[in-house]
Amino acid sequence: MRFGCRAISGPVLTAAVALLAILLDRSVAVPSPAPLFVCIVALAGSLSGFGSAATSAAIAVIGAVLFFFNHRAIPGITLIDLVRLGLLAATTAGTAAITGLMRERLLETFAAERRNHAIAARLSAALDQVDIGIVLLDAETRAEFINRAFRDYFALPDAKADGKPPFIALMYHGRDTGAFELPEDELSAFIAQRMEMVRIGDATPININLRNGEVLRFVCTALPDGGRMLSYTPVTDLVRHTDTPAQADYYRSLRDPSNRNLIRYLRVAE
Repeated sequence: MRFGCRAISGPVLTAAVALLAILLDRSVAVPSPAPLFVCIVALAGSLSGFGSAATSAAIAVIGAVLFFFNHRAIPGITLIDLVRLGLLAATTAGTAAITGLMRERLLETFAAERRNHAIAARLSAALDQVDIGIVLLDAETRAEFINRAFRDYFALPDAKADGKPPFIALMYHGRDTGAFELPEDELSAFIAQRMEMVRIGDATPININLRNGEVLRFVCTALPDGGRMLSYTPVTDLVRHTDTPAQADYYRSLRDPSNRNLIRYLRVAE
């Protein structure tokens, strides 16, 4: 038991209550302080743990012995008093053990949460330093985390990103800001395909051409908890250096109007 204000508060309060009950009992009828002792032991256990609670319980039993000894005109302890003392000892000991154990478990939980929070903060900071866009979705496809790269690629405001938007809202944001290098009549099918890939957890990599000339390789990874991790890896240098500007319209014409063969044709364009 560590000594301090919290550690000694329980034993001191128990001794004070016992002494006060003994002194008052000489002039007025005072009921048994046993229930109050149990409350004080519970308080000591919650404040400072098992050591303080056990000390308070021992002082409570000693105080109860002195109280019952002087409680009558004829000093002494009867069999009923012994039964009460036994019950008090068992109750205070159990209370000390339970509250001390609960406090220890609670402190361990808080410590683990602090460690996990620190690790999550470090991981978040690290993911903000990479050039790969990362989005973590929960089982309902709401964004729990969006790193800095993704926000920059799609000009996503921090207020919107931190509001845990659904994935469909992120796709609509890219459409509304003109981020995708696609004709308007193909955007709806493109968004529907991306939504379906995320829904079923399809890990097939897809190249996404942005209007600013960048190319991102999109991959959806299904997570054990039902969520999804979406990665947007910049592959502009791997794709654009083989592009022939004069054939850009030709490659676009290869796309199926319904976009069902978009993946195959994009690979042909590469």
